[in-house]
Amino acid sequence: MKRGLWNLLIGIALLLGVAWTWAGRVPPSVIASGADLSPAPAVGHPAPEFALHSPAGDSFSLGALRGQPVVLNFWATWCPPCRSEAPDLQSASRRYAGQVAVIAVDQGEPAAMVQAYTAQQGLTYPSPLDESGRVSLAYGVHALPTTFFIDREGIIRQIYVGPLSGPLLAQMLGTIYP
Repeated sequence: MKRGLWNLLIGIALLLGVAWTWAGRVPPSVIASGADLSPAPAVGHPAPEFALHSPAGDSFSLGALRGQPVVLNFWATWCPPCRSEAPDLQSASRRYAGQVAVIAVDQGEPAAMVQAYTAQQGLTYPSPLDESGRVSLAYGVHALPTTFFIDREGIIRQIYVGPLSGPLLAQMLGTIYP
């Protein structure tokens, strides 16, 4: 008797699980159209829009770069892996100038500190300031460095957590630039 009751309960649980999965699925029409994808920090989704200021106080907007591939790197001056990848990002910025935008969003540091560090290291790519951390939060950044590779249409094609080396950066660039 007990075995039959357990089998019945397992069967009911299985049916409820299938019903829950069926009811919560994304309709095929939404998947096919791709039109209802909201900005999200995920591969295949539009990159969340943001506007920040540079250390010098100039305005910066991700939307202004639409039509151009973007390497969007989240970093901080205190982060050793961020420091190690900066020369490779600078090299890519120079090599692909006018073709691919390299942007390094500084996470939560004062403008003077970022400005002094980028000047000392000779970094010329834009480094807008995410002083409040809201952009990092919108992108789901939990570790530094984290880099998003965004295509011309503003769709995230790759996400890489950790320091990028020159060869790895070149490989990832191939996902957004011919």
